[in-house]
Amino acid sequence: MAKKNYGNDSISQLKGADRVRKRPAVIFGSDSIEGCQHSFFEILSNSIDEAREGFGNKINIVRYADGSLEVEDFGRGVPVDYNEKEKRFNWELVFCEMYAGGKYDNNSGDNYEFSLGLNGLGACATQYASEYMDVTVYRDGVKYSLHFEKGENVGGLKKEDYSGRRTGTVIKWRPDIDVFTDINIPLEYFLDVIKRQAVVNSNVKFVFKDEIEKQTYEFEYENGIVDYVAELVNEENMTKIQFWNTERKGRDREDKPEYKVKVEAAFCFSKKVAATQYYHNSSWLEHGGSPDKAVRTAFVSSIDSYIKSINKYTKNESKITYQDVADSLVIVTNSFSTQTSYENQTKKAINNKFIQEAMTDFFKHNLEVYFIENKAEADLIAEQVLVNKRSREQAEKARVNIKKKLSGGNDLASKVQKLAECRTKDIEKRELYIVEGDSALGSVVLARNAEFQAAIPVRGKILNCLKADYDKIFKSEIITDLLKVLGCGVEIKSKNNKDFEFFDMSKLRYGKIIICTDADVDGFQIRTLILTMLYRLVPSLITQGKVYIAESPLFEIVYKDKNYFAYNEAERIEIEKKLEGKKYQINRSKGLGENEPDMMSLTTMHPDTRRLIKVLPEDVERTNEIFELLLGDNIDGRKEYIADHGHEYLELADVF
Repeated sequence: MAKKNYGNDSISQLKGADRVRKRPAVIFGSDSIEGCQHSFFEILSNSIDEAREGFGNKINIVRYADGSLEVEDFGRGVPVDYNEKEKRFNWELVFCEMYAGGKYDNNSGDNYEFSLGLNGLGACATQYASEYMDVTVYRDGVKYSLHFEKGENVGGLKKEDYSGRRTGTVIKWRPDIDVFTDINIPLEYFLDVIKRQAVVNSNVKFVFKDEIEKQTYEFEYENGIVDYVAELVNEENMTKIQFWNTERKGRDREDKPEYKVKVEAAFCFSKKVAATQYYHNSSWLEHGGSPDKAVRTAFVSSIDSYIKSINKYTKNESKITYQDVADSLVIVTNSFSTQTSYENQTKKAINNKFIQEAMTDFFKHNLEVYFIENKAEADLIAEQVLVNKRSREQAEKARVNIKKKLSGGNDLASKVQKLAECRTKDIEKRELYIVEGDSALGSVVLARNAEFQAAIPVRGKILNCLKADYDKIFKSEIITDLLKVLGCGVEIKSKNNKDFEFFDMSKLRYGKIIICTDADVDGFQIRTLILTMLYRLVPSLITQGKVYIAESPLFEIVYKDKNYFAYNEAERIEIEKKLEGKKYQINRSKGLGENEPDMMSLTTMHPDTRRLIKVLPEDVERTNEIFELLLGDNIDGRKEYIADHGHEYLELADVF
């Protein structure tokens, strides 16, 4: 069927709640459980910002039995009434308008100087992504109520007089399963996130009530990160815990506005514990960014300089690395700034240039003073970091030597240049894809799971190992590369294979050898030649079920936003019958090298969706006869076989 025209009328715009409901990953980083978790954190962040500004010192969180969530604070209460300046109600701006909020002027020192929420997205985006949301606000002697369903307000703003003394905001909502693929946030996530916020917001009590597990948890750190570092080391520290803080002003670029930065850090060194955590405006920087770069630079530079000053390096010894420091360092930093450049909305890293420079200078200066004033501890640190360094270097040498010994001195990654190796050492889980050419290799590498799937290309058509003698076979780089990668030797004895030991199945480096070629005549022939090579040189791999063929689809059938794959003519007909009367498009599958990674993974590589044929002949002699017939010297026999059976393979012909 012909595709629709792509013209001026093809462009459309998402409006209102659809901006989040149809594309939640843009805001929350994912449409899975991680995105759902981040939507919760957006609401919690607003309450934390209020507490940090000095309004309220307690935050209540509830996980209800039906999966709905509630966050209650005792701050000033989010403004929801009419806004003369914007000529709209504030509740519309906060809960129904993207990029609207009260935290854009934090550099002026008015409201929310050091804010966790920045972009005016969190409350609105979470409301849009909820099955329902109820908002209750206490402020100015009034109790305000709002109700939303699937991104739409129901009933408007309700107001009633309130004579109580409390102020604050209560938000209860249920993440929408129509938006996120999973809304069952695990208990561990809540406990981890809430504890981290208690650590970096000293003297704020967080109470988490879990109605599913019927338990209540409280978190409060009177001395913030100092108490937390003490908890991490649990008296296993070899130096005293240091707490440093500072305030700086600067800018990321000369033409950019100046902003304020506050930094506090608590650290010590330990022989048994190592931990590094960075927070900015109380958001845990899981991926670090500027603070991580500052700590790496400052600690390596300062400790390296101290080691040199006391002449502890041996002659020609290489300098320490950050890993040597990190192996004994326990550090938590908590920084704040009035201007923050997060890598994205999920706030897992920051990249402010000035923050990095300010923190680097701050740590270098304080470490220099600390080493001078605490020489005994400085000597202990230097000694331990050198122990870490030398242990690491010895372990690396031992690992290289063992690897060389186990591989007979051959480093396959360097000997076989185009091998894309996998990571796991579990032989049974390891898979080797033998693919047709460099183009297919590129697609396979992008689509594979690098943990357990390796790939190597064969370039062009390899030797017919039934016809060629051993001299030619073992001069073929394609064949010898494959044998090196397999690692199990060969099952023949010949003067020509001096580089390979006799076959030993225990040395096979992969649990599955998967032949992956195009679904056309050339691909079929290359597959047969590879099988022939394996059958002649390492037949036990076939008889013991180690060799597989990866089927690739012949047709891709597209109906609306669904893709169907047919691996043979019969499947194509069956799918077309199901779609009878509907407009669909049928495409002949491309070569492997032209496939998109997602499609390649789905159809050919992912263990849950691929199709593998195990090459396990019931009768090895019969297999030998077929190989001899198709690839040997019996031309008349081959012609007769093709005449009798050729029609069975017509679907492999590239007729489309």
